[in-house]
Amino acid sequence: MDTNLLLQGVELLLLGMGIVFGFLTLLVVMLRGMSGLAARISPPDEALPSLTPAAAVSDDRRVIAAISAAVARYRASR
Repeated sequence: MDTNLLLQGVELLLLGMGIVFGFLTLLVVMLRGMSGLAARISPPDEALPSLTPAAAVSDDRRVIAAISAAVARYRASR
């Protein structure tokens, strides 16, 4: 009796895992298909406008000193 019940449990386990695996496989296939379809439908990417180089970062030593002091004070209080 127990062996029969154990076999039914294993069958149910395999059936459930098979259904989940099949659903996930179907989901991956559908997502890849929709991605390919969207790539075909969407207009081609336009060239991005050239960005101007960032302004030279100023070396404001007072700001750096203030940040360093704040970090040191925070670490000292912890």
